[in-house]
Amino acid sequence: MPPLPPDECAQCGAKIPRHARACPECGADERTGWRESSLYDGLELPDSAFADEDAPRPPPTRRVNGVAWYWWCIGVGVLVLFGLAAFGLR
Repeated sequence: MPPLPPDECAQCGAKIPRHARACPECGADERTGWRESSLYDGLELPDSAFADEDAPRPPPTRRVNGVAWYWWCIGVGVLVLFGLAAFGLR
């Protein structure tokens, strides 16, 4: 009888149903991944490796219909210039 899987996959973290033969998310099984810990648990990464999570995010730009506000200003300015040029040619 194959060993019962753990409650959580050590490879991807998905919940594994009882008596499953493989992880429903990543496909790990008793040959490749029924471990209590991941292969990468003993890497001893420095704390600086996770510094991106604590970094402040830049403030969000205002968007209109998914386009940043400054592109709208540039577009309106170009249209005004074309309009002035069209009236200047008549």
